[in-house]
Amino acid sequence: MKFNTKTIHGGQENTDPAYGSVMPPIYQTSTYSQSTPGGHKGFEYSRSGNPTRAALENSLASIENGKYGLAFASGLAAIDAVMKLFKPGDEIISTNDLYGGSYRLFSTIFENFGIKFHFISMQEAEDIEQYINENTKLIWVETPTNPMMNIIDIQAVSKIAKKHKILLGVDNTFATPYLQQPLDLGADLVMHSATKYLGGHSDVVMGSLVVKEEELAEKLYFIQNASGGVAGPQDSFLVLRGIKTLHLRMQRHCENGEAVARFLKSHPKVDKVYWPGFEDSPNHDIAKKQMSGFGGMISFTTAENTLKSAVKVVENLKVFTLAESLGGVESLAGHPASMTHASIPMEERAKTGVVDSLIRLSVGVEDEGDLVEDLKQALEK
Repeated sequence: MKFNTKTIHGGQENTDPAYGSVMPPIYQTSTYSQSTPGGHKGFEYSRSGNPTRAALENSLASIENGKYGLAFASGLAAIDAVMKLFKPGDEIISTNDLYGGSYRLFSTIFENFGIKFHFISMQEAEDIEQYINENTKLIWVETPTNPMMNIIDIQAVSKIAKKHKILLGVDNTFATPYLQQPLDLGADLVMHSATKYLGGHSDVVMGSLVVKEEELAEKLYFIQNASGGVAGPQDSFLVLRGIKTLHLRMQRHCENGEAVARFLKSHPKVDKVYWPGFEDSPNHDIAKKQMSGFGGMISFTTAENTLKSAVKVVENLKVFTLAESLGGVESLAGHPASMTHASIPMEERAKTGVVDSLIRLSVGVEDEGDLVEDLKQALEK
C-alpha cells in the first residue's frame, strides 16, 4: 500500500468480526470473559490490551513503516516508557532544542534516577560523537525541532548510533509520517505526541511509539503494561479516525504553512522567520532530502524583539487562537517562553533562540487568505 491508502486501511481488518462494522468499535470494557482459566480470545484486561487500542497500534505501525505500535496516555507517557529502558549510570544525548515537557521529564525526573543527559546542538551530526562514551545508550532527536524548526540529519545520526551500538529515537510529531519516516532513515524507534497531527482535531491527548525490532518491542510492551500509562478505547478510536484524514490535512497544512511563512518573511514588523522550506534556512538541503514537504509549523520574532510586542500580536489575533498545543485543523498561536517552554531555564532557552519575542504558529487548514489577513492586522496593531 502507498501512504494515502495506509492511513485508511493499514494494519486494519476490513470489517469487525462481531457484526461486520466497517469502523473498529469502541470496546469500552475493562475486562473480558474466559471460557476456562486462560481461555480467552486474545484479550484479558484492558491495561494489557484492548481491541480498539490494538487497531490503532496496528495503524501506527503501518503508517511509520514499522512492525510494532504502542499507544500511550500521552506523548510524555510514551517518552517515559523509553526512559525506563535504561538504568542508573546510563547516558543519553538529546538535542538541546526540544519540547519543554521532554526537557522537564529528562532533567527533573530521570536525572534523579541516575541517568545522565547531554543537551547539545545536533545541527552538525558529527558533533555528536565527542559526547559518546561506553555509558551512552540513546540519542534522542526532534526534527524539525520545537520551536526553532531546526533540521537534524536522521540518516547521518543513525550511522553514528549504529557505529557505537546506540539506540536512536526520533520525535516525529512535527513532521508526521506523511512528510518523514525515521525508521526508513535508520532510527530504532519513533515517538509521536498523537495529540497533535495524528489526532488532528484538538480533542484527545495521546502518545505513541513505533519500532521494527521484536526484542525492543517486547521490552517496551512489558513497560507499557507494567507501568500502565496506556491509551483508553475512546481516545484510541478518535486518533484512529484522525489518522484516516492525515494525508488530506497535511497537504493543506503544508500549503497554508508556506503561504504564511512567505508573508511573514516579507513583513517589516517581523525580524526572523523559522521555517525549513526557505532555501537559506539552516540544513534546508537535509530537509529536502529527508522530508517530502516542510509542514505547517512556523516560528518568528517581532522586529521590536520585546516580550510586549509578541504579547500584543498574539492578543490581537482573531482567526488564530492563542493556546497550547499544535497540529489541529484550527490555527493556533503560542508564546513558547511563557507557555510550552516555560519549564526550560531562561539561559538555556536563550542559547537555542527561544527569546521573549518568539511566537510559534501551528498553521491550520482554514483559507490561507484569511490566515494571512489575520496576521497582517495583528502585526499592524
